[in-house]
Amino acid sequence: MTTGEPSPLDPAEKIDLWRQRFFEAQAAAEEFILGEHGEAGLAAWIRANSRITAELLRAQRPAGVSATDHFMTRLQRQLLLYDSAVTSEPQPSGTVLRNANCGILRYRRRAARAGVVLTFSSPCPYCQELNTAIAARYVEPDVTVSCDQAGDGCTWRAESPHAAGEGTTGSPHRGRDGG
Repeated sequence: MTTGEPSPLDPAEKIDLWRQRFFEAQAAAEEFILGEHGEAGLAAWIRANSRITAELLRAQRPAGVSATDHFMTRLQRQLLLYDSAVTSEPQPSGTVLRNANCGILRYRRRAARAGVVLTFSSPCPYCQELNTAIAARYVEPDVTVSCDQAGDGCTWRAESPHAAGEGTTGSPHRGRDGG
């Protein structure tokens, strides 16, 4: 006897459904902002999103963890949510996250093949601009966060001039503790 109730989702189905719902909400917000306000609206969205996220990170940072380490851990976990091939490597000058195969990019390509209309041809410039804007508002003032694109992945660096190192490449953004 069936009651018409759907069967419970297994954990993998729940994860896929949450990814899909988040993706749909993000795509709808991006489409609306671009359609109503153009590129200026998108820039304002990134500013607001980075401010809100930096405030949340400040409130959520565990005691004894630097803002830079907290930011880089959050970024790594975000990439891992989409099964990215990401590793974290401590360096004398800071931390390097290597995203050899971006799951977000892979997920979007799969969605496009399924007929989903995407707002951006690539999520990479948006992701890079948003996350460097968050870092600029959140990490310690002497830390530079940068990102280099490479194929289907990217490399994020959080480096301090006080540590031994040669500096950064890509799009550097100095952190500052205020909003």
